[in-house]
Amino acid sequence: MKPRWTLVLLVWSTASAQSPQPWIGRGIPAPHAATADSVETAGSQTKSAGAVAVQMVGLTVSDMDRSVEFFTRLLDFTKVSDDEVEGPAYAALENVSGARLRVVRLRLGGELLQLTQFLAPEGRPFPADSRSNDQWFQHVAIIVSDMDRAYARLRQFKVRPGSTSPQLLPKTIPNAAGIRAFYFRDPDGHFLEILQFPPDKGDPKWHRAGAR
Repeated sequence: MKPRWTLVLLVWSTASAQSPQPWIGRGIPAPHAATADSVETAGSQTKSAGAVAVQMVGLTVSDMDRSVEFFTRLLDFTKVSDDEVEGPAYAALENVSGARLRVVRLRLGGELLQLTQFLAPEGRPFPADSRSNDQWFQHVAIIVSDMDRAYARLRQFKVRPGSTSPQLLPKTIPNAAGIRAFYFRDPDGHFLEILQFPPDKGDPKWHRAGAR
């Protein structure tokens, strides 16, 4: 029996679902002008920028087909869109001259992960010796319903580990006590994490997703 996976830290807001931001194409958001909410007026503090949610997380990958297979086959993501784009707007947006991109969006539950491959020009690889105390370190966390089954599945697919084994966070950290966690890497070396929350911690929707 396969574990259930739920992507965390990616939240769609009701507002963005009803009134989506303008797009240059389906893959990449267009820059947009500042609104009144983000303007600082004389004699007053800076007003809220009106941010309501994290729309998605993005990773730059070197081989799109390989990465899509990894996320869909191993972690049960579903492909939502697959676009190839280029032109001055994209070069300006990415600040990369002559940029030609392949952009794939993947869904897990109600959340989105965006993968981008620079078909031209190719960029530098993720540093092979990256560690969690490096200042560029970042990761995507995925909630699982059963850590033991999820860990066994990762080992079945021979993923590169980032932790020695799943770890139980100690009671000395009250807000995290009882959480089990394990780091591993995607095909490009980006760090991913699987998490299992005890019944008294975490968003209720993560427990509902895990109970299905």
